[in-house]
Amino acid sequence: MRHKKLKIILFFLLSIIIGGITGITTEFIRRPATLYAYSSDEIALNLPFLGNRATEAITQEVVPLGLTIGVRINTDGVMVLGTGSFLGDDGRTHRPSDGILRSGDLIVKINDKPIENKETLSNYVSESSGDINLVLRRDGSELEVTLTPAIAATDGTRRIGTWVRDSTKGIGTLTYYVPETGAFGALGHGIMDVDTKLLITVRNGIIMQSNVTSIVRGARGKPGELEGSVDTGSLLGNVILNSPSGIYGKLDAAFMETLPKETMPTATRAQIQEGPATIMTNVVDNKVREYDITIESVNRTTSDDTKGMIIRITDPVLLDATGGIVQGMSGSPIIQNGMVVGAVTHVFVQDPTKGYGIFIETMLQQAEKFIPSP
Repeated sequence: MRHKKLKIILFFLLSIIIGGITGITTEFIRRPATLYAYSSDEIALNLPFLGNRATEAITQEVVPLGLTIGVRINTDGVMVLGTGSFLGDDGRTHRPSDGILRSGDLIVKINDKPIENKETLSNYVSESSGDINLVLRRDGSELEVTLTPAIAATDGTRRIGTWVRDSTKGIGTLTYYVPETGAFGALGHGIMDVDTKLLITVRNGIIMQSNVTSIVRGARGKPGELEGSVDTGSLLGNVILNSPSGIYGKLDAAFMETLPKETMPTATRAQIQEGPATIMTNVVDNKVREYDITIESVNRTTSDDTKGMIIRITDPVLLDATGGIVQGMSGSPIIQNGMVVGAVTHVFVQDPTKGYGIFIETMLQQAEKFIPSP
């Protein structure tokens, strides 16, 4: 009887909640509500359109950093950028890949042999004597295709008429690390291929020493950027994951010895408040400092994890140096009330003093998937 009454009450409350909310889009309403009954006295209600998450909030002690780094990622397979034509030795135009390969495909095997880079792919194609079989990853699935290379008139080599990429590099900011495990998080958003606009899957990658050499100040309608030198011979850590919420991996032990050790608690999204905060960055004189900002809004129900907060740079020193948020500052940790609350992710093109931030809770949840907390 008690269980029956409980179900009736819960159904009634749920009806009131859903019926009484205004301004909720149809898209959010369609997302299912889930009722978890652990016992007759303990019930959890997960309403996605209200922003509640079934995933337990993760908090832990981390060391905030704010260091600019160079990043190089080698793709897990060779990424197809596009297809084209070439003149064959028979005087005809050939397009072996048209209608078979598409932009964003990852070529992982050729004739059952793994592909590590574009040179390997080119060598296998040029050395082939007939049709070739490729294994692709496309839209989360694997498929096999067959191509017939043709001999190019320019150099007499066999080609398939495809532009490819096997790596990418850039500059970003190291957000935090965990001293007990060496786990780090950086950027606060994923690394996308500049041509396909798709998230790059990682075969392996490294972060390297970087120094800011100059700053192109941001202006309305024109985002600024950091210009820096990267020591390609240095190794600060290995990149394991490139995700929509940032890059993650493990730091090199020798590099960790040079870093500060004082940890700081992290905040859940519920603990973040609108108001004064700071960001940590070393864009001025390559020295990490805290600069004043204001958290103007907190969107705990956002469907884009990289845009949980809107922040505004208010520190006159940083504004004078950069004009606000510039490319390369992504990953700069955001500090409020003695806690790490998130990281800078994007700049507003029409107002470079403002931008978005990701919740540190989101970054920790992503990192937990492959590097468990100690």
